[in-house]
Amino acid sequence: MRTPNFQRCLGPNVYPGVPEGGWGWAVAAAFFWVEVCTFGTIKSLGVFLQDLMEEFGESNSRVSWVFSICVFIFSFTAPLSTMLSNRFGFRPVVMMGGVLMSLGTITSSFSSSINEMYITMGIVSGLGYCFTFLPTITILAQYFSSRRALVTSVASSGESFAMFAFAPALSTLKEHIGWRYCLVVLGIFQASAIGFGLLLRPIIIDTEPVKEGKESESLHFKQLQTALELENEQTGISISSEDSGVTSLSTSNRDLRTAGAENKALMEWEVQDKQSMEPSLSTPPQPSQDGAFIWYSLFGLFATLGFFTPQLYIIELSKSRGVEPSWATYMLSVMAVAEIFGRLSIGVVLNKVHCRKTLVLLGCVVLLCLVLVAFTIVWEFWGLVVCCALYGYFLGTVASIHVPMLAEEDVVGIQKMSSSVGVYIFIQSFAGLAGPPLGGVLVDVTQNYSAAFFSCAVGMGLSAICLALVGPTKSGMCQRQSRHEEAGRSAEEDEEMSEDSGQPDFLEVDMVRQAADQDNVSVI
Repeated sequence: MRTPNFQRCLGPNVYPGVPEGGWGWAVAAAFFWVEVCTFGTIKSLGVFLQDLMEEFGESNSRVSWVFSICVFIFSFTAPLSTMLSNRFGFRPVVMMGGVLMSLGTITSSFSSSINEMYITMGIVSGLGYCFTFLPTITILAQYFSSRRALVTSVASSGESFAMFAFAPALSTLKEHIGWRYCLVVLGIFQASAIGFGLLLRPIIIDTEPVKEGKESESLHFKQLQTALELENEQTGISISSEDSGVTSLSTSNRDLRTAGAENKALMEWEVQDKQSMEPSLSTPPQPSQDGAFIWYSLFGLFATLGFFTPQLYIIELSKSRGVEPSWATYMLSVMAVAEIFGRLSIGVVLNKVHCRKTLVLLGCVVLLCLVLVAFTIVWEFWGLVVCCALYGYFLGTVASIHVPMLAEEDVVGIQKMSSSVGVYIFIQSFAGLAGPPLGGVLVDVTQNYSAAFFSCAVGMGLSAICLALVGPTKSGMCQRQSRHEEAGRSAEEDEEMSEDSGQPDFLEVDMVRQAADQDNVSVI
């Protein structure tokens, strides 16, 4: 008796349609906590930048490789996470990610060189971040449709709350116990994601397709039977008795009708089965559909340059501009608070607008690019505070919707999201790998931390151009698809007209005539 209850609690949820809530609220809570343990942690690691440089005697670029490798593995292994989720389910993959994430952070505290941290913090933790984050956001998108943007934005604010709390807390904690024990505490905290992984119950949308199939099948046979009777009347086929002793062929005629109907239905089912198993030769390829996804992936590639580098260097930039070290730490908190408002507001806006949602995203990206440029020209405390607030706000709008935006018809649609999200994040991995080290190299060469922000601005500008091309590419695809559908409908109408014109099906008529000849009946 205990097994059914256990399966009922942890088994899949079956709904007749997208529930727009239900167990989805528990999944949203799990995603909130996953954001705290993944992106919230990664973006708070800038607190340890100076400590690692002094501990291992390394440069900015060398230390920044720890974070860039972590982000790279996070994104690069996205297809692997998708494959494992499809094979074993979301829950075990997320729980395994929680184990790896915690293990990598704790073992990093015992590192004796920066190269060891490349493995522990970079590879092990990065793999755990991917296994934890990607399945959670994928299954969350399946529980919501009209509320998807709002729920995802609110749930993703866990990252911002983590930044707001972690930056001052870790700075204070490392002054008392050191940075190594801080990583131990952080790793134990991340292990809580294992428990939240249990909440990710899979969802099944049951629309009862079998019932509809039976009705359409019955309707098809009725139409076929009526057509056969009309053909026999129009061709004037009659049955008479001859020397063969055959008195009536009504039974044979019914058998022929049944055989013809079964044969025709079987041929149609075989054609439909082939069309479902292989692409139709009559349907032309749609490269523009892939083109829209390619442009959107390039947008994500360049935008990633501005997602992590500012948080890594904002404290050191503030110090170089004359801000007290104790106050410089709170720049991350300013970003975090503003990011919360950005994530919440963009969800409300996307639920209200009637234009393409990619256009709203494009406006946020352009404004984010301008804010990154402002970082390079501001030199006083309050100017940096304003820039941090604006950056956090627009980063929240972009970061919270750019992955769920794949589910919108403006990009690829909900049906293709599970297969495309892995590729999308995989493409982002290369920018995640290059972003922090590129900023570190520019800082080492120019001896100016604003150079790192300038590189982020350039990347964000390129991402805005790529995002602007998604809409025209998608529109071109829709127009070509509409023309193809109209051509297909016109061909079907012509075929129906030819069938309704009274011309008999020559295969079925030949079958009747051959049977009549064999049984010595006369055809009038």
